[in-house]
Amino acid sequence: MARGEHAPSCARRWRERAQAEEWRTWELVQAIHRCCGVSLLKAHRLAHGWTAQAAIDHLTELCEHEHLGEPHANIDLLNVWENGRGRPRPETVDRLSRLYRANPIRLGLAADYSDDAVADEAAIVPGPRTPPPSLPTPHVPVLTPSALHNPGPLHEPKDETSRRALFNDVMIGNARVSRGRLMAEVDTLRQQMDRTLASGTVTEEQMDHLEQTVLRCRRDYLTTPPLPMLCQLMLEFSDVRSLASQRQSGPIQCRLSRVAATLAILSADALMKLGDIRQARAWYGTAKTAADDTGDPQLRALVRAQEAMLPYYYGDPAETVSLAREAQALGRAKPSSPTALAAAAEGRALARIGDQKAATAALAQAQRLFSQIKGRNTGALAFDFTEQRLYLYMSGAHAHLPDLQRAQAVHDTASALCRPTSPGIDPALIRLDRATTLARSAREAEACELATQTLLALPPEQRTTIVFVRARDVRSAIPSSRRRDKALNTFEEALALDTAAIPGH
Repeated sequence: MARGEHAPSCARRWRERAQAEEWRTWELVQAIHRCCGVSLLKAHRLAHGWTAQAAIDHLTELCEHEHLGEPHANIDLLNVWENGRGRPRPETVDRLSRLYRANPIRLGLAADYSDDAVADEAAIVPGPRTPPPSLPTPHVPVLTPSALHNPGPLHEPKDETSRRALFNDVMIGNARVSRGRLMAEVDTLRQQMDRTLASGTVTEEQMDHLEQTVLRCRRDYLTTPPLPMLCQLMLEFSDVRSLASQRQSGPIQCRLSRVAATLAILSADALMKLGDIRQARAWYGTAKTAADDTGDPQLRALVRAQEAMLPYYYGDPAETVSLAREAQALGRAKPSSPTALAAAAEGRALARIGDQKAATAALAQAQRLFSQIKGRNTGALAFDFTEQRLYLYMSGAHAHLPDLQRAQAVHDTASALCRPTSPGIDPALIRLDRATTLARSAREAEACELATQTLLALPPEQRTTIVFVRARDVRSAIPSSRRRDKALNTFEEALALDTAAIPGH
């Protein structure tokens, strides 16, 4: 029984009254639909006094008797159709119409666009001849054909439509909206997803589609700037949340939680790149809830390993070390992308803290783990831990380790692994690591020039906060006594481009 619906006993009392007063079936269906808060399709079943299983059994018998083939229906699908989270195929609509002896319009599965003179005629529930003393006479509004055009559960609420329009407008650059308004919508959707994670009725076919969507998002994430990517993810989350309104069977719930966790990780990472730390942290919390619901140690490890990036750029690197070690503990059963990523993240954070010995050990562990998974990942999807990504983290670590010659060699390898046409900000981050090493090698002018060129070469949509965090590492590596150079003044002007503004703001 969906939220807001009356108990089956209410429909039973309507059937008793209809039998006593000799109502037509359509009159009874309308009464149940309007009073009990159920869809027209479900009202037809309740009018017959059938359970969901009984309706499927009758449908199967009908298909066999009339040689209609397989019914292509089960209890789960019937619940989806009755609760407005999906529509049956046209041939199934025909079979349901035969089953209930009603047309698709009266089942709530089609609209009536006729404009003849009797278009607004409706079957009105008659007043009782002798109302049963135990049953009050509720008000049953007249249901006209025009009301059937909008059965309710099959349509999105107005606020959801407005939200989707907002995300779509920002994606294509048409929106003139404040950052606060956009991020408020992002946060509201996350909260709604948290409330509905533990519910929903979804078919295997829908899950297959959702999982393909997630793969597409992971692929797009590598080439799409953070802001439009965030809006795309929010649109996908809207679909997931609308499906997750009732608790699923174990296998379906696990798959749905996996989809939600993956989308939440991508959303958190995009928000981190945009510099919205509060929202990123909250979305990582949503990802943890969903990942823990699956019980999959590798997915749980992935959430922690990705979240470890947040304090590295915007907080205490010691927290990065803690999260990275937790991720490795969760995924210790076998070498994987999450555990290799976590080891690399630990090594980079330890190097930033200044713990050279521990950093070197963690980076060696990352290399060992990677050697055991090398070849499994193509790098075509976000979260694939490839050699390119390994050297990206090593480049960040060696920018803070004392062996400057080794650091330059690592930067060279990391740059070589990034193809000249590589999308995203990784090549820029590696060049900024190289600039940091140059600054530590007393080559401050070269460092400033390289950092300035790197920032200015990035498209505006890729100049996210996370890039400027790495660029400020370059400035921090320059001794205060050498900060009057002209190249540094130009670099400071480039750093001033960090407006973190949303287009249209």
